Amino acid sequence: MSPFLDLPPLGAAQFAAIEDQVGELLRTRADVIVTQGEALLPLEAAIRGAAHPGSTALNIVTGPYGQTFGNWLRDCGAKVVDLVVPFSTAVTADQVAEALAGRPEIDFVSLVHAEAATGNTNPVAEIAEVVRAHGALLMLDAVASVAAEPLLTDAWGVDLCVIGGQKAMAGPAGVSAVSVSDRAWERIRANPAAPRRSYLSLLDWKERWTDAGRTALPHAPAQLEMLALGACLDRIGADTLDATIARHRAAAAATRAGVRALGTLELFVPEDRDAAPVATTIRTPSGLDATALVAALDPALPVQAGGGALASGMLRVNHYGRAADLGTVLACLGALAELTQGADGAVAAAEAAWSAALAG
Repeated sequence: MSPFLDLPPLGAAQFAAIEDQVGELLRTRADVIVTQGEALLPLEAAIRGAAHPGSTALNIVTGPYGQTFGNWLRDCGAKVVDLVVPFSTAVTADQVAEALAGRPEIDFVSLVHAEAATGNTNPVAEIAEVVRAHGALLMLDAVASVAAEPLLTDAWGVDLCVIGGQKAMAGPAGVSAVSVSDRAWERIRANPAAPRRSYLSLLDWKERWTDAGRTALPHAPAQLEMLALGACLDRIGADTLDATIARHRAAAAATRAGVRALGTLELFVPEDRDAAPVATTIRTPSGLDATALVAALDPALPVQAGGGALASGMLRVNHYGRAADLGTVLACLGALAELTQGADGAVAAAEAAWSAALAG
């Protein structure tokens, strides 16, 4: 029998130690709950814990996940104000401030940090300052951004910060986490509709685990996923978080420079300041179907077609985790150059941008 299938039980102390590592990664002293499932679990749990009939939420939509959050908020009975911006851009703090000023009753704001699906990222620090001044809670989906760009949960005033391990952390998809501020706990406790005796109940975890001293797990943990999460946190610690972030920033810069040099493809997010460090999205020219292009590529390359309505006209180069690597970026650019008969110079442009990003 493989030794990986005959492991000693994962104890409460080891589980708690991994939670503490997540807290360090998020730069937070708030409670951290590691949830035993994909990141949609704590995202839905956070919304269902904080939103309720009579509450009003500002739901910032810069990609498909914002649309999902709006559906959950409405299902909870909350009034929802959607702030929708083009998926090729980022939302600004001024746009958020204007939306909040027009609806002073807003008490909850949901925001995605980086949208891997559309390749944009939002200025969380500035937005969080506006939200805090308004007095609302801020829930942040940082699944794609964690370990790829700065994430200062406490300093920015993020009340509910959700992460997953499967992107920039290069960890498992089947385990996730949420940090919960004291303000958020007060809100959840006061919500009579907050889930209880449910897998979506953050309060159950807090009472049975966090506040009980973290000495006895409420149920059997997903052992392999937890061990994998601990291993990727150890690896990020050894490499340093700053170096991990720098590698993602360089991968994005190199990919964008290479695409511009090709001349046959157009960046979906035109402004570098709005571009996510985890994925570069590309518009395909008229007559070139993205799905067909991907089918012609080596399946080992981290390139895929866009989702939903973007499936035919968008390519997505994923450069997160282990793919945040110059060799991987160059391989993707080389394949795209061959398929689209792009101009020479993409490799040189990418290499120069990679070096400049790391130096800067």
